[in-house]
Amino acid sequence: MNYLGKETTFQWLGHATFLVETPSGRKVLFDPWLGNPSCPEEFQNPEEVDLILLTHGHFDHVADVIPQATKHGCRVVCNVEMAFWLKKMGLPEDQVVEMNKGGSIEICGLRVTMTDAKHSSSVEVDGVLQYGGEPAGFVIETENEFRFYYAGDTCVFSDMALIGELYSPTLAILPIGDHYTMGPREAAKAAHLLGVQMVLPMHYGTFPLLSGTPDQLRESVGSLPIQVIDLEPGQILE
Repeated sequence: MNYLGKETTFQWLGHATFLVETPSGRKVLFDPWLGNPSCPEEFQNPEEVDLILLTHGHFDHVADVIPQATKHGCRVVCNVEMAFWLKKMGLPEDQVVEMNKGGSIEICGLRVTMTDAKHSSSVEVDGVLQYGGEPAGFVIETENEFRFYYAGDTCVFSDMALIGELYSPTLAILPIGDHYTMGPREAAKAAHLLGVQMVLPMHYGTFPLLSGTPDQLRESVGSLPIQVIDLEPGQILE
C-alpha cells in the first residue's frame, strides 16, 4: 500500500508519554503514565491503542501499561525481565513481546529496534523494588520509511552516534529535565551525535526537580541545524 503524503503524528501526553499515529493509522503508545500531573484529563484514556512500547520499569513509565493493554487488547514490547513481570501481573502471554537491545522486530506493520540507554530500571513488587532489566530506547521505522528515535530515560552517551549512523532517524524524542536524566546541554549533544533534524523534548516540567526547559535546549543547540519543537500536553505535531 502506498502511504506517500501521509504523515506520522506525535501527541505529547505529558512527562515521557507519547501517542504516535503512523501513516496507516496505527496508534503507538510510549511509556504510558497517563495520570501524570501534566496530562489533561481529556487525554488520559485514549480511544485506540495498537501497540505499547516500554523503555524500562520505573513507575512514571509503566503506571498505566496494564490498564491500557487490557482495555485495547494490544501487544506490549519490552525487555525480557519486564515481560516476565507483566505476565506475572496478569497480562496474557500472547500480548507480551519480549526482546532485547540490538534486536529488531516487525510488528503492526512497523520495524521496531531496541537500542541502548544509560539509566536504571526496577519494578515494584509488594512494596519492594526489584530488578527490571536494563533500560532501553527505540528506533521506529514507519510504513513510509520515516524513522524516529525515542530515547527513554538516559544520559547522553557516545554510541548515540552509532544509532544515528545505523538508523538515520529524522526526529528524536529526548529527555531534557535534568536530575534523573540528561538536561538541555546534554540533550543538545545527543541530538548532534544522532544527526537528527528535529527534537521533541520530554521528561521535563512534571515536578520542580525536572528543571530543564526547551528554551535552554534551543540555546544549547545554538547554530546547529536542529529544530526544537516543544508541545503543550495534548498538542499534536504532524
